[in-house]
Amino acid sequence: MDKDRIEGSAKQAQGALKEVAGKLTGDSKLKAEGAADKLTGKLQNAVGGAKDALRDALDDAKH
Repeated sequence: MDKDRIEGSAKQAQGALKEVAGKLTGDSKLKAEGAADKLTGKLQNAVGGAKDALRDALDDAKH
């Protein structure tokens, strides 16, 4: 598993927590930061998935 997938998942979780905290406290800036962090995490996770797929394809091609 690529490190980008792990870091992306962690960033998504962190963003979700920020977003909920922002909603609960009425802090729109914190809520927006959380949403942005979630999106960043999703993108990073997708990049890691693509790297994993490419690595798998190259490994399969070698065999």
